[in-house]
Amino acid sequence: MNENDGIIRDARKLGVPKMLILGLQHMFAMFGATILVPILVNSYFGEDVLHIQVTLICAGLGTLFFHLCSKFKIPAFLGSSFAFLGGFATIANMDEGVFAGMSNADKLSYACGGIVVAGLLYLILALVIKLVGVKKVMRFLPPVVTGPIIICIGLSLAGSAISNASTNWLLALIALATIIIFNIWGKGMFKIIPILMGVIISYCAALVFHALGMTNADGSAILDFAAISSSAWVGIPEFSLCKFDISAILVMAPIALATMMEHIGDMSAISATVGKNFIEDPGLHRTLVGDGLATSLSALVGGPANTTYGENTGVLELSKVHDPRVIRIAACYAILLSFIPKMSAVIGSMPSAIIGGVSFMLYGMISAIGVRNVVENHVDFTKSRNLIIAGVIFVCGLGFADGLTFTVAGTPITLTSLAIAAIVGILLNAILPGNDYHFGRDLNVDANRGLDMKPNLHEDTSYEDEEE
Repeated sequence: MNENDGIIRDARKLGVPKMLILGLQHMFAMFGATILVPILVNSYFGEDVLHIQVTLICAGLGTLFFHLCSKFKIPAFLGSSFAFLGGFATIANMDEGVFAGMSNADKLSYACGGIVVAGLLYLILALVIKLVGVKKVMRFLPPVVTGPIIICIGLSLAGSAISNASTNWLLALIALATIIIFNIWGKGMFKIIPILMGVIISYCAALVFHALGMTNADGSAILDFAAISSSAWVGIPEFSLCKFDISAILVMAPIALATMMEHIGDMSAISATVGKNFIEDPGLHRTLVGDGLATSLSALVGGPANTTYGENTGVLELSKVHDPRVIRIAACYAILLSFIPKMSAVIGSMPSAIIGGVSFMLYGMISAIGVRNVVENHVDFTKSRNLIIAGVIFVCGLGFADGLTFTVAGTPITLTSLAIAAIVGILLNAILPGNDYHFGRDLNVDANRGLDMKPNLHEDTSYEDEEE
């Protein structure tokens, strides 16, 4: 192993075959959540209007575009955003004015037009950060704010892990146990692909259980191959151009307030995980531009909004491979799958219980990173102000399960729980007296967050195969 606790920053030292396998692991990590968004959106409209193939190619191209904007430095994958689901549901039920008698396909196009505007709002915040400097922005995001927010990112997803795993606890436990075994006792390459091994072994178990006639807890079949047999080998994604209407824009665009706060939290989480200062280099303004434009470009052709994925952050922490090249390989896989409907259907046939078992580890890792963020920065919880800030963040981040909906000019707007937590935490930190943290003053403290002012402090180190 290398001198940095086994962390691999240049995966090229592993060789091309191993890099391809590592990319496959990241692809599996993002796949379930990414295709779940169009599945949920289509349930709102009652028909297939947001296509999985379009979603996959937009996620892949969006990720590559984000890497381009961030100077190819950040190991982040951009998948489908769940924050806009409430907006999709609202527009699906709109039946007045221009929306009266409108087809569901056209309603989706107007919803996507609103998302295009939402993505462009990222550019405004990016410009503000570029003009005033990241230090002045980050002073509002001390560890007592970012740590609890990162914890909430993981814990807010915990319900999804339990829900998926409960469909078949045996499969979920097989996936989880496999990941733990390979991560703790695995040797060489197997130690850094525990997620992929968990997926493969648990899927093989699902095949055996299905052949033996076993079923899920609700009596449904463990595997369903109907979509595979009906899917073509080659197919072009069904793109559709977005349309613009002020009502749809007022529904979708304000959600950007939520996703921008989530973006900052995700950048802090990835920086803390990798141990590099991505907030300063390549800069928060660049990551906002990449995320915002990726979202707008996706919606422009009928795809969902994009966002940085916590699932892949969990893979980074577990595998210790922090090379962005591996993420770009996963993005290429997503693009390739968008043209092979049958292969995406095979992956889509993965039982939700397996996704739940994998999520147990990934979501837990995200929260653990937040705990580490608080502990390593010695956040003093004997101070009432810190207790108040963290406590309110936890309640908001975990209590507003359905977000907070309010009406502006007759249009309902929903803020997600994480956006509420981020906004309230930032406001409390700015208002309450006694702030004892100042970004950029203590390099050691910032380094513990992965946000030190010396972005090249952590250089690439060599990799040595663990096999005896």
